[in-house]
Amino acid sequence: MDDKLEAKNDTAEAPQVDFKKGTLLEIDATRDITNTEHDLKFWAAVRQYPTIGLATNTKAPTLSLLLGKLGLECSAPWQTGLGMGNPIGQVLGALGCGWPLERFGRKWTLAVCCVWSICFVFVQFFSTSIGMLCAGEILGGLAYGFYVVIAPTYASEICPLALRGVLTASVNLAFVIGQFIAQGCAAGLETRLDQWAYKAPFAIQWVWPVILLTGLFFAPESPYWLIRQNRKEDARKSLMKLSSPKNRPDIEGMLVMIEQTDLLEQELEKTTTYLDCFKRANLVRTEISVMVYLIQVIGGNPLIAYANFFFEQAGLDPADAFNMGVGNTALGFVGTCLSWPLMSYFGRRTIYNSGMIFMTTVLFIIGFLDFGRSRAGVVWAQASLMDIWTFCYQMTVGPICFVIISEISATRLRSKTIAISTAVQALASIVFTVAMPYMLSSDEANWRGKAGFLFGGVSLVCYIWCFFRLPESRKRTFEELDILFERKVPARKFAKYDLLTMDAGA
Repeated sequence: MDDKLEAKNDTAEAPQVDFKKGTLLEIDATRDITNTEHDLKFWAAVRQYPTIGLATNTKAPTLSLLLGKLGLECSAPWQTGLGMGNPIGQVLGALGCGWPLERFGRKWTLAVCCVWSICFVFVQFFSTSIGMLCAGEILGGLAYGFYVVIAPTYASEICPLALRGVLTASVNLAFVIGQFIAQGCAAGLETRLDQWAYKAPFAIQWVWPVILLTGLFFAPESPYWLIRQNRKEDARKSLMKLSSPKNRPDIEGMLVMIEQTDLLEQELEKTTTYLDCFKRANLVRTEISVMVYLIQVIGGNPLIAYANFFFEQAGLDPADAFNMGVGNTALGFVGTCLSWPLMSYFGRRTIYNSGMIFMTTVLFIIGFLDFGRSRAGVVWAQASLMDIWTFCYQMTVGPICFVIISEISATRLRSKTIAISTAVQALASIVFTVAMPYMLSSDEANWRGKAGFLFGGVSLVCYIWCFFRLPESRKRTFEELDILFERKVPARKFAKYDLLTMDAGA
């Protein structure tokens, strides 16, 4: 079988096309495999591509016990530095990962990140000073910035159209599972007063890089990246490795489609720098990626992160409030899993915009309820609404964000576009990490639930943006999306636009 495929490859060349006339989909090989991708159902795709998957890692240090063990007092600047060290590292890591991803590939860049994480967990685990711990946080954060970019990039490039949504949305599930692990770690170590109270959370971080490194021996490289390196035979082997021998898809047709997508993007953009993300149609694609990722922060997540604060305000003791927080995370897990079947019936734009409408409404209700805080049960209502908001978020905006950013960006610029989006989102997270205590603290702004007005107002503006600017990418191959953006098709027309028409205004 492999010999026949190689013989076919030696005699066949990618068809040449006039990209500017929009005839790409009229090539028989490309059109046939595109139609096959559209017709492939979810479970059929699972049977054809049984080996697809990716993982992530998490952490939750117990800082106060560490400082006590060291006999140190932590000044306000050092507290800020320790709190911001990891997010700052993530920003730098996200922006720095573009070059190695394109130079060395997704697989080996991830392998280096795993080794990097293992090394700097040692720095955190054996810290003997605040400065050493802060350095470990920042340098460890560099790897986390890489992970967040690599995961959706790699996931979107190794799976067929039918699995692309579920697999990329699973990145969000990894974050939720990480929260569960962090909460379980905090609960299990709550009563310990020895050194393991702060060392154990650091040590847990060693688990995930080791698992990832082990799995990487069996993971194939991205076929899109291999085609860009003129390694067609390796790309074929990668596709063979991803698919089932008993239910093999049209490997040659898929290779032609990947080649044509790359050729089209080369025709449109000669280079693949960060600057190219802001040129021509790529500017719109970068705008969409940045906005859908940024909405995760400015759309209300910082307020919901303080759900435990509202539970305690409702009269729960800290332990019970913590348990309610775990319940909030459990709702997030269920919500993310429910997003998978939703994507089988509804488009990304529909799910995302519906979530924005519901979440915006809930935030305004939380704000209005704050005017009646003197009544018993109002804070309970606010806290319960936060759980409802979380469930909706994790079923819509949370997972669909990762689907959109991995589909909307051009394949040649995907890692850089996602890197820019990740950096902007991380910077916004840093801002709200500093601002939220001042908003909610009783001796500062004391907004309490009225912060719902701020986030509700911002969410409303974001929904208006989504209505006019967020396109539908469901059931579109990467080459189809390239053509849609190059033709400047309005976002609201993406779903029904006929790609074989020559006039973008048709």
